[in-house]
Amino acid sequence: MSEHLVLVADDAGIRRITVNRPDKLNALNAATLDALQTAFDAAAADAAVRVVVLTGAGPKAFVAGADIAEMADLRPTEGRDFSLRGQKLMRTIETLPKPVIAMVNGFALGGGLELAMGCHLRIAADSAKVGQPEINLGLIPGFGGSQRLLRLAGRSATLELCLLGAPVTAERALQLGIVTRVVPAADLEAETLKIAAQLAASAPLALRATLDVVNIGGECGIEEGLQYESAQFGLMFATDDMREGTRAFVERRKPAFAGR
Repeated sequence: MSEHLVLVADDAGIRRITVNRPDKLNALNAATLDALQTAFDAAAADAAVRVVVLTGAGPKAFVAGADIAEMADLRPTEGRDFSLRGQKLMRTIETLPKPVIAMVNGFALGGGLELAMGCHLRIAADSAKVGQPEINLGLIPGFGGSQRLLRLAGRSATLELCLLGAPVTAERALQLGIVTRVVPAADLEAETLKIAAQLAASAPLALRATLDVVNIGGECGIEEGLQYESAQFGLMFATDDMREGTRAFVERRKPAFAGR
């Protein structure tokens, strides 16, 4: 992993991954995409990690987009490969078997919004702005933005953001369903880590199953989704965590989940 591009820190089951190019507003070049891919692969494989928080270094940007200077001279096949590289990362995040929270501390534009939309929850500072401005460069979203934005916000909002290319405020993004919550900028870290701590204390196998059923349900018909939900629901009855959770409820105490 290129440690200067991506920083990783652990605390009580929470892994914090920070894009660390503040002088470039954390723009995603190929090396940064690779470093993030390595970081998320490692988080998926580490049993001690219960939840991941993703953010950007510095006060201005979560991720301001893909690195335009690097993209400017790409040939068509190289542009396609760059798109596929970004899409692989976003899909890795989206299908990670642990919750991933985007802590959107500033601009999340283009590839930055696509990165945030790959996460399961998006907590935004009230000062943040999000958008898909690729049209202004003669481009379209390339890291899955058109598809995830369509699923989160619908056709009308997707066309608005992608055709006009203008950023929207965090509050507008909340109204459109693009972000999960908006909090005062001064409270962003504390509020995000509070949610992360809650998730880290939850039953890991149930968290994973929840992510699975939502991902599967979003990509199949209702009948298939319901059948998959029932199958996963039944599997939970084979876990120690389910026994602990139900006992704790009856005994009026907090459960201690072990991920078994």
